[in-house]
Amino acid sequence: MSRAVARKKLRVSGVVQGVGFRPFVYRLAQKHRLAGHVRNTSSSVELEIEGDPLALDAFLHDFVSDTPALARLQEVVAEDVLPLGEDKFTILASQDSGPTAAVIPADVALCPDCAREISDPQDRRYLYPFTNCTNCGPRFTIIRNVPYDREQTTMAAFALCPDCREEYANPLNRRFHAEPTACPVCGPNLWLEYDGQRWERHALARAGELLRDGRIIAVKGLGGFHLACDARQAAAVELLRQRKGRQDKPFAVTVRDMRVAEEICELTDSDRRLLASPASPIVLVRRRAGTDLAPGLAPGNNYLGLMLPYTPLHLLLLQHSPPVLVMTSGNRSEEPLAFDNDEARRTLGHLADGFLFHNRGIQVPCDDSVIRLIPEIGPTIIRRARGYVPEALALPLTCPEDILGVGAQDKNTFCLGWDRSALLSQHLGDLDSLETFDYFRYAIEHFKALSQRQPSVVAHDLHPSYLSTRYAQELRDVRRLGVQHHHAHIAACLAEHGRLGPCLGLAFDGTGYGLDGAIWGGEILLADLAGYRRAGHFAPVLLPGGEAAVRHPGRMALAYLQAAYGDAAFQQAERLGLTFSPLERQILERQLATGWNSPTTTSAGRLFDAVAAALNICRRRTYEGQPALELEMAAEYAEDEFYPIPVIKQDQRLVLDTVALFRHTVEDFLQGAPPNRAAGRFHESLARVCLEICLQLREETGLNLVALSGGVWQNGLLALRTVARLSQAGFEVLTHQQTPPNDGGIALGQVAVVAAVLGMQTP
Repeated sequence: MSRAVARKKLRVSGVVQGVGFRPFVYRLAQKHRLAGHVRNTSSSVELEIEGDPLALDAFLHDFVSDTPALARLQEVVAEDVLPLGEDKFTILASQDSGPTAAVIPADVALCPDCAREISDPQDRRYLYPFTNCTNCGPRFTIIRNVPYDREQTTMAAFALCPDCREEYANPLNRRFHAEPTACPVCGPNLWLEYDGQRWERHALARAGELLRDGRIIAVKGLGGFHLACDARQAAAVELLRQRKGRQDKPFAVTVRDMRVAEEICELTDSDRRLLASPASPIVLVRRRAGTDLAPGLAPGNNYLGLMLPYTPLHLLLLQHSPPVLVMTSGNRSEEPLAFDNDEARRTLGHLADGFLFHNRGIQVPCDDSVIRLIPEIGPTIIRRARGYVPEALALPLTCPEDILGVGAQDKNTFCLGWDRSALLSQHLGDLDSLETFDYFRYAIEHFKALSQRQPSVVAHDLHPSYLSTRYAQELRDVRRLGVQHHHAHIAACLAEHGRLGPCLGLAFDGTGYGLDGAIWGGEILLADLAGYRRAGHFAPVLLPGGEAAVRHPGRMALAYLQAAYGDAAFQQAERLGLTFSPLERQILERQLATGWNSPTTTSAGRLFDAVAAALNICRRRTYEGQPALELEMAAEYAEDEFYPIPVIKQDQRLVLDTVALFRHTVEDFLQGAPPNRAAGRFHESLARVCLEICLQLREETGLNLVALSGGVWQNGLLALRTVARLSQAGFEVLTHQQTPPNDGGIALGQVAVVAAVLGMQTP
């Protein structure tokens, strides 16, 4: 007697498109002899399965436990439906089902199977630089619309040849519905332009020769152009710096393979796993002493930004080129990433000697992600982009309305929030140029089109001069809500951990608009997602000349010297070797005496600038964060001595006497302490006072949860020492793991705050 037939309908959300999910379902249905269908929709993957109830149970078990490696199940909703008497399982055409909840897949690094094919002389994709499959290749950067089908991508321009069509249509082939799939017969092609000539057949070999000869080549990659040169040729590296207008900021490098990586850097197992992961980010790793790399790669830095070849093109290029290449973003400093061929000829022509082009269109430019692994803490994302975007983040609360968070001025990202999902954009850069601001607006419209969302509420920073704030103010038919900068920082950290608060929030960064008109940046908040109270902060000092003090660390050191020594500030400056021209001194004396053009600041970033300048570690700032980074690099990591820092109660707030910390550091240095020892003691002192203030606030409030956010927490030494001390004292400590602690995470915090505020207003 045959068993009864049952049928189930499943709706699956998460990262389930562009990752081989439908062929996985098809093979699983075949394995368990079930009928039904599966299809993509703009909101999810839907499937119905029918057959023996025991087989259905086995299917569901395997469905959850054996999902494709790149898939991420966010929600699976199952219901029983009436059997239809079907006898086969099919894959149906995609369906547009209205506003999307589908997660658009991120670009994925070259997989081992495709790497073997392009290395096999017998394979039809031998040496083909655009080889990919369901498990790797472009996704986000080529998509025009959803559902994610080939005709909705820039690959629509390339008609599949019979062989590729057969693979694409075969559910048992790993290229089944691999939307970017291609081969030398039907896919994109590569060519080199150099000195008025064009090479096609031997483009990679000729590009490799030019790189060996010290030339700079613009390479069109997955999400835009890189500027490449031999990382061992000091003259080539220096020439690239001059052309790019990048004086000291470290260059990232790409190496031929893991063996070469081991030769130039000290890798941990975690570093290796991250380098070889599907996201394949730039990983900041400690470089080995005594290598023959150009000294100008990363001045003042003990680390290198390192990545492995993550596309077939990069892998093949490195077989012809030097084994270590500078691979830096294809743009002039502070300008947007070039991603169109004609645009690259126009904007990079004076930077590059030659161009390695291809004709696969890039719909969405996306820079390389940057990650630092901090011992005992884990990965800290410095720049979230390729490989991670546009994976959605789960919110710890429901958005009552669709929300757009427009982010900050620097390191801008924006965020779309709906239901319990947050879609954080790729790193866009600083909104200081018209070109970047134009792309910011374009990218928002593209994300809105992909998600088929029209936010009714816009969250923005309180700073009136931020271009992101101005953009929000100019939007029509929306409600606008301002979110304080440091509250957004802490909210972002809470949200990515699925927490609502309340917590003790240590928001340490360079600049944030304060409600009192000052520039905040060393803030201790009592916060949840809906609100905050400023419970403490660093001691306020003047910012002489405003932005000029940010650009010149010596001015910031003088401001702290004035706060610490009063009229003896310039005398102490002379002892430290800090010099100013007669006119500059006259202006600074007036600014420090009267506060003219000199707002007050509690910024943690400016404290690091002042100490770096005072210790003669960094007195010239050529990129954001340089003094703080070089101060950390110079610090003695094993140093456990510290300077006492008073915590003073003022106006119902705790004030960390960071002026006293600066004074102790300076006096220790003037009395003969080596700069590395003084820098190490400075970091240890700051970690200890963070513990002290958290202990006081725990005693007052009972709160045991601490969230660390703001760009200063990219400092590995400070983060390591602070987290260790807080954890030893029994605190639960949250650090950023999925989003940057810097302003790249602000937009997520804005969405979380507004969702909480709206939730409180909803009856």
